[in-house]
Amino acid sequence: MNAIDTPWHRGPLASYDCETSGINTSRDRIVSAALVHTDGAVTRWLSDADGVEIPEAASRVHGITTDHARAHGRPAKQVVDEIADAVAGEMAARGAALVVMNAPFDLTLLNAECARHGVPTVAARLGTELAPVVDPLVMDRAADRYRRGKRTLEALAAHYGVPLTDAHTADADATAALLVARAIGEKYPALQVPAGLLHAWQIGWHERWASDYAAHLKKSGKAAEIDGSWPQRPVGNEA
Repeated sequence: MNAIDTPWHRGPLASYDCETSGINTSRDRIVSAALVHTDGAVTRWLSDADGVEIPEAASRVHGITTDHARAHGRPAKQVVDEIADAVAGEMAARGAALVVMNAPFDLTLLNAECARHGVPTVAARLGTELAPVVDPLVMDRAADRYRRGKRTLEALAAHYGVPLTDAHTADADATAALLVARAIGEKYPALQVPAGLLHAWQIGWHERWASDYAAHLKKSGKAAEIDGSWPQRPVGNEA
């Protein structure tokens, strides 16, 4: 079996996660990030977030305060440039599929940060679309559509028997997302396809979920537009 036919969960995987100053992908900043490489090594980044204030609510989640980021973080532009270069390197040089939990958040925010600092995006460095991406959230929703309960990374880790300590630190979350993705691949034979095909399937699955969720909100009297774009949204679209 050649590399292009190898089921994604048995091929090379890298995993990316970031912790941020908030949940607005066009306005908020990367505070910390981690990339789990194909050989298991982890690269970690801490940004000074351009000196932007990190709200107390965000600090309570990931534990990084404004003072800590300013004192110990490196310049935001340098960090963003390194992240995009490292992710592109794993995908291009090592042929890795990129695991990202809830990809439209992390990858859209990374694109926005690249634009803000005037550095090339991951896709620009690849010279093609950012693919293949593996999103444990999208796969779990498709494979076990009617399961009740939360689908946060912590919930998925518990469901699939994956250890997750230090949740909401970028390196722990990136590692857990990779292990959850592999666990989903092992559990569901129908998903054991090449990474490129899985990427294409996830586009449709996420679009269907967004449409169903929008319909649910409308029934509940909370009509809202839900962007079904995956693995990235247009920068500035917060739906």
